[in-house]
Amino acid sequence: MQPRIKFNNKKYLDFVKDLKDSVNQYFESNHLSKHADYRMVLKTVCMLSLYFVPYFLIMFGHFGEGTMLVLAMIMGTGLSGIGFSVAHDALHSAYSSNEKVNKVLGMTMSLVGANDYMWKIKHNIKHHTFTNIYEKDEDLSVVKFLRLSPNAPHRAVHRLQHVLAFLAYTMLSLSWVFYTDYNKIFRYKDNAHPAKEIIKLLAFKIFYYTYILVVPLVFLPIPWWHTLIGFVCMHLVGGFIITIVFQLAHVIEDTAHPEPEEGYVDNAWLVHQMETTANFAVRNPVITWFVGGLNFQVEHHLFPQICSIHYPEISRIVEKVAKKYDISYYNQNTFLGAISSHYRTLKKFGNPTAS
Repeated sequence: MQPRIKFNNKKYLDFVKDLKDSVNQYFESNHLSKHADYRMVLKTVCMLSLYFVPYFLIMFGHFGEGTMLVLAMIMGTGLSGIGFSVAHDALHSAYSSNEKVNKVLGMTMSLVGANDYMWKIKHNIKHHTFTNIYEKDEDLSVVKFLRLSPNAPHRAVHRLQHVLAFLAYTMLSLSWVFYTDYNKIFRYKDNAHPAKEIIKLLAFKIFYYTYILVVPLVFLPIPWWHTLIGFVCMHLVGGFIITIVFQLAHVIEDTAHPEPEEGYVDNAWLVHQMETTANFAVRNPVITWFVGGLNFQVEHHLFPQICSIHYPEISRIVEKVAKKYDISYYNQNTFLGAISSHYRTLKKFGNPTAS
């Protein structure tokens, strides 16, 4: 069993207190809830519609196969939007103050093929707690032919990872649907999985396979392999969008990859989050709306239980307080700039001498 990681939360006490007090003061003085408002509810309806409306059009619209393929790819966009803008906030208990609402909306992830319970372990616990710490943050160990940390061992294939990575990212969603969730039942041995969660996982998987594959294969008047092509294309689109957004937050040129010494990180946890996380395209309202504020990853990692709809406002507070205490606050101005930085980082880490 890997040693537990401890942070030195005695450091930067003034910064931590000032940051939390300033953000709390923003909500109190403006009489705002930290949870969702009408904008988030409207976005939830839009994202669910972006996925399910094309599905019903495919099933009942009597369109040509080319049009149905385009609709399947739109479903992939909706799939990623549900993950970003609905399930993600809900599974962080950020969507509502009512945990039952969070639980129901969190299950939209299971509705589109992945399991919400396993995702919470991987994302909320392993990624958010140990961001960019190799062998603890599982987002750095996607597949063996990618080296996403300078602390990972080097393989010859990593020299090509700046090309291979973008192909691998398209497979994320398919992997979750058919492999990852089942694999994690056995890999997460530190967790005694409740029987009801395993039953729910299997029940949702069967329901998903039925409506997304069995029903179209049986009822659509097209060759079976055309249906499978549409299914795969949907997941390639969704998988790529989801993966690239999360990689741009942590695997770029600015962010740190600290190595704990004997399970100890000599840094406050909040400051660790700021040094290992970056924002991108924060002035792009379309990207901000679609990715659920996940281009404001700094704010999300500092305050994961605040709804993403509030991140643009509190980002100004976070940046101001960070500057006051000379704490890193990383931001890539544009989406393409962040992708370029990620590409250069992949190329650097693909070099065996990278550190």
